[in-house]
Amino acid sequence: MKILIIEDDLTVAGYISKGLEESGHTPDVANDGKQGLLLATTNSYDVIVLDRMLPHIDGITILNTIRDSGDNTPAVILSAKNKVEDKVKGLRSGAADYMTKPFAFEELLARIEIVASRQSGALPSVTEIVLGELKLDLINRQVTRNGTIIDLQSKEFKLLEYLLKNKGKIVTRTMLLEKVWEYNFDPQTNVIDVHISRLRNKIDKGFSYPIIETIRGAGYLVSEPKT
Repeated sequence: MKILIIEDDLTVAGYISKGLEESGHTPDVANDGKQGLLLATTNSYDVIVLDRMLPHIDGITILNTIRDSGDNTPAVILSAKNKVEDKVKGLRSGAADYMTKPFAFEELLARIEIVASRQSGALPSVTEIVLGELKLDLINRQVTRNGTIIDLQSKEFKLLEYLLKNKGKIVTRTMLLEKVWEYNFDPQTNVIDVHISRLRNKIDKGFSYPIIETIRGAGYLVSEPKT
C-alpha cells in the first residue's frame, strides 16, 4: 500500500516510515501541515496517518479539507491528545480511526491494514483466525499456539496471516511475492524460503504436528489438523 505520514516529530515519522517499509508498504512523509495537505491533494494514497497538532495547518483542518474535496482516503489520526472529546472530534471530522501516543507500531500497522480493507470492502468478518491449537489475533497482532505466545516479526506475521486466510489451498511462491512482499516480479532471491524456515521454527518446532506443509513443486499449504 502507498501510505502518507503527516507527522512533525522527525523521530516518530522515521519510526513509522521504517516500519511500513519493512512491512512491504510504500510511505511518503510530510513534516508539516502545509506539505502534508499538498501531498494528500496531489497524490493518491491508500491510507493517511495524520498527527493532530502540526505546524502551519493542523490535522483536523487537513482532514476537513480533503473530505470537502470529495477525497475519502481512510485516515488514522495519531495524536498525544487522548481525551474522549478529542477522539470524538477526530472521528467526526472523517477519520477512520484514532490512536494515542505513545503507541506500538504493530498496533498501528494492524489499524492501517484494517481501515484500508474496510475501504476496499475486503474487511474480514472476524478479527481472529484459529487453526487447531494455533490462534492469530489480527487486532493485537499476537500469535499463540496451545496457549504459548509466539513472537513474530512483522513480515512473519503477514506471511502467516496470508497462509491462514488461504487454509486448505496451495499458496504459490508467486502469490506470496505479490501479496506479502508486494512484488510483481520474482527478485530471484531465497527470501520466501528464509521466512518460511524462520516461521516454521517458531510455530512448529516443539509442538505435536507441523502447521505449514511444503507441496513439492507447487508451494505451501496449511490445513485443519487431521484427527
